[in-house]
Amino acid sequence: MPELKCTVQTCVHNNQYLCALDKIQVGGESAKNAQETCCDSFQERKEGGYTNSYSSSMSSGTASDMAQVECKARECMYNENCACHAGKISVEGGDACDCSGTECATFKCS
Repeated sequence: MPELKCTVQTCVHNNQYLCALDKIQVGGESAKNAQETCCDSFQERKEGGYTNSYSSSMSSGTASDMAQVECKARECMYNENCACHAGKISVEGGDACDCSGTECATFKCS
């Protein structure tokens, strides 16, 4: 399970750069670089959104620096059978409004 740092402050699951989900999904099936990946688990933080973040079946309710990462980026060197095996990953996207504004900055083409 990778250590996860998330800088996407506009995500309802983000709490002081930690994620409240036990498991996230990284998209970008045909990605060749980090900018072509995204966090498919992103949900935009809106007024009243804090309560919605804990209704997900994947949510632990407590932000953590560890998470399972299901990865669809087939070309990433850390992807083994759709699971991320990097020691640490960083999800970025400072002002994201949807998942396409996020990326897995740890992505490295194999």
